[in-house]
Amino acid sequence: MDHDADLDAVGLLCPLPVLKARKRLQALTSGQVLRMRADDPAAVIDVPHFCAEAGHALAATAEDGPVQIYFIRKG
Repeated sequence: MDHDADLDAVGLLCPLPVLKARKRLQALTSGQVLRMRADDPAAVIDVPHFCAEAGHALAATAEDGPVQIYFIRKG
């Protein structure tokens, strides 16, 4: 999937991946997509919840071994 920005949150534990995603999304304009890589087991729950609460869309997810990849479209 095409994306406008990257965030590598591999090695970070809850709540840091979501906090860093929030900060990175502030620099984007509405409709742009952030690709975030994370390996925190809690991210599978935290990222969709964050998107729903903040008004962003979780456009797609994928896995690369132990790493989850999230594509977040800024609302």
